Amino acid sequence: MIIVIQCTDRVGLVAAISGLLAQQQFNITSMHEHVDNTANLFFMRLEVNKTGDVEGLEENLREILPAGAIIKINPLPEKKIIVLVTKEYHCLADILVRNYFKTLGASVQCVIGNHQTLQDICLRFDVPFYLVEATGDKAAFEQNIVNITEKYEFDHLVLAKFMRILSHDFVSRFPMQIINIHHSFLPAFAGASPYRQAYERGVKLIGATAHYVTDELDEGPIIAQQIIPADHSLTVPDMVKAGKEIETAVLARALKLVFDDRVFVYKNKTVVLE
Repeated sequence: MIIVIQCTDRVGLVAAISGLLAQQQFNITSMHEHVDNTANLFFMRLEVNKTGDVEGLEENLREILPAGAIIKINPLPEKKIIVLVTKEYHCLADILVRNYFKTLGASVQCVIGNHQTLQDICLRFDVPFYLVEATGDKAAFEQNIVNITEKYEFDHLVLAKFMRILSHDFVSRFPMQIINIHHSFLPAFAGASPYRQAYERGVKLIGATAHYVTDELDEGPIIAQQIIPADHSLTVPDMVKAGKEIETAVLARALKLVFDDRVFVYKNKTVVLE
């Protein structure tokens, strides 16, 4: 069982939490914590053996924690996701393979695409695919996506190279539930064509960033990043090819961290407890 806690910091929190769990016969097998001294915030992730009675545990924790504490008790850690795509297959293919072999840490409920390109691979893995074409009416396009999501229970929307900018209204429906993979080392080269931007700038490193989606384009809290060397010999297509490898790896890593309840969000930052 996983327990995550986020609250105002104060002296004795670790002792109080571990003492309460011991008193109620929960054995702690893993514990990670972090204090942001500037913001005076405390973050903790625990893994415990479920030998005690879960009922009433959250209420008991609230009694010993500062007011306003965020507590999440998750006896069933496997998440459910909906994946949004356009035409590029590499991130989706990795997700579908991991889903098939039960190593994703989540189950894919369906895939929604604004092109039909990736329908066949979804059907091969027996995952429902919905085509929602991006017409001139953006509001109607996004509402059609929302209508599909309402058919399923899910924890996160994953933008696996979904090449559409989402509106404020859409993003506000799913606060800190939308995860995107961006093909640059943010905050550098946000927006469209980052590899061309990187090529024209003559960078010596290229990268990828997985982040939560907010109203500000490519400005949401960062979950995971990775870089690889680049030099003057690389063309834009060379960068794109190399970038696909790290995009896949970074998104996979970010999803694992989120699905394992290791990511805490505050302000426009994340704390990742590994």
